[in-house]
Amino acid sequence: MNEAAPLARLRLDKWLWAARFFKTRSLAKAAIEGGKVQLAGQRVKVSREIAVGDHLQIRQGWELKEVRVEALSDQRRGAPEAQALYRETEDSVARRESEAAARKAAGGMIERPARRPSKKQRRQIHRFKESPGD
Repeated sequence: MNEAAPLARLRLDKWLWAARFFKTRSLAKAAIEGGKVQLAGQRVKVSREIAVGDHLQIRQGWELKEVRVEALSDQRRGAPEAQALYRETEDSVARRESEAAARKAAGGMIERPARRPSKKQRRQIHRFKESPGD
C-alpha cells in the first residue's frame, strides 16, 4: 500500500490542531499570533516548522502547559493518539494542579448575590452606571 513517510518537520499550527490543543487550525493560528504559544520561550510565527524534541509553552485560558514534542502528525486523530504526540513536563502538571486548587479555594471568597436583581433594581443600576462622574 501507500505508506506515508514519517515527517521530519511540520507547521506549528497543523501540529497544534492534530494534537487537539485547538479545535480548528484558525483557532491555533489566532493563539500563535496572540502570543499564547511559544517555542523555547520565544514567540513564533504560524508557519514555523517544529521537530521532535522541541519545547512548547501553550496558554489556554488560565492554564499554561509546557510540553515536549514527541511525534509529528498532520492528521487529526482520536484523543489517545493525539496525546501520544506530546509529553507534558512534571513541573507543568504540578503547577497547573496547584493553581487550580488555589482558584477553587479562592472561589469561596467571592460574594455572590442571593438572587438576580428585580426590574426596579436593574433600573437603579443602569441609572447609576449612566450618571456622569463627579
